[in-house]
Amino acid sequence: MDYLFKRKNNIIVPEQDRDPYPWIIWYIWKARNEKLFRGIDRDPLDLVRHAESECQAWFDANEAVQPVVQENNPEEPQTISLSNICLIDGSWTSSAHFSGCGWVWMDSAGNFQLMGTKNIPRRESALHSEVEALRWAMENMLQHSTCQRFGTDCKELIAMIKDQQAWPNFATELERIETLQICFPDFKITHVPRARNQTSDFFS
Repeated sequence: MDYLFKRKNNIIVPEQDRDPYPWIIWYIWKARNEKLFRGIDRDPLDLVRHAESECQAWFDANEAVQPVVQENNPEEPQTISLSNICLIDGSWTSSAHFSGCGWVWMDSAGNFQLMGTKNIPRRESALHSEVEALRWAMENMLQHSTCQRFGTDCKELIAMIKDQQAWPNFATELERIETLQICFPDFKITHVPRARNQTSDFFS
């Protein structure tokens, strides 16, 4: 960890540098889980190189993405803006004992400001994990930022928030979301293609 913090401190202008630090931390955590639960050992140097490669690929992909045009769906915005937005994602597999939640807040300049990740007891379904990720992200945004816009690659989650009555199996979870929404005068939830939501996906 001392080595990683030294790397971090050597970055003079992080927003202008393709800072791999969050990726390195994430892949260390992922390698730790693989070691603990699957007995798989990862070479530390290869791990850092892989994290840096993924970081570079992510930045390159976001620079190369052109405005998204949806010819047959007027409800989708033509240009997706990733400014002052909290990207969220939940992870779930039927064989795992835990689900994961991740979120990343990007400021009005598109720079990473805050991020969070946690493991929780496995939820009933992948969609339950997505709802939990949104709830947790909303709570954190209330505490740490003025962000009122959330992005997800899960279209079912957006449909659920817009028409809660159509999802009776999620009544308890949606009641919590509805209570939190009261604290967001200009709450919005936007669909973000998975290719542009990779950071929160890494952290979930």
